[in-house]
Amino acid sequence: MNFDKVSEALRKKGYEVHTFATAAEAAEFVDGQIDGTSVAFGGSKTVEAMGLYDRLGAHNRVLWHWRLPEGKTADDLRREAIGADVYISGVNGLAETGEIINIDGTGNRVAATIYGHSRVIFVAGRNKIAPDYEKAYWRARNIAAPKIAVRFHVKTPCAANGGDRCYDCSSPERICRALSVLWMAPKGCSYEVILIDEDLGY
Repeated sequence: MNFDKVSEALRKKGYEVHTFATAAEAAEFVDGQIDGTSVAFGGSKTVEAMGLYDRLGAHNRVLWHWRLPEGKTADDLRREAIGADVYISGVNGLAETGEIINIDGTGNRVAATIYGHSRVIFVAGRNKIAPDYEKAYWRARNIAAPKIAVRFHVKTPCAANGGDRCYDCSSPERICRALSVLWMAPKGCSYEVILIDEDLGY
């Protein structure tokens, strides 16, 4: 995939951008850039596919609510993650015009990618990219979120229907409760986007 258009848009909006052919190459790059610090992860199948928790955990303090140390809860890890120096997150939708969209149930990821760290890194496979903001938003609502609901086996209309689309439901188990749109890279932090020419995550 040609990442030139989205890379140019992201750079104009204040992001450092790196592109890679494979998740393995991207993981090697990220691993070589971060050492001897604290790193937290948002819930992300892309991060999982890249193996970043184990790779970075060999020489950093890593925090991820998907990997719980003994005596810790997911909420413990989410709160600790807010104070990490580096935060790494996937995306639910990335517009070729440079907007980055994420949807959360708990809100930890959308909060953490906006403020509180010295460095934020987004990782995104080619499947996350849409032509413009409206289509990226549609993708986050109607592709990413329903598939995540299916994965977590929640009792929502989208999960019951195989993750076909968003029904804008009022289910108590609804997972799409908070939305973030980064129009530009927020101030006070170093922001990077890693683009990978593979289909990764939802």
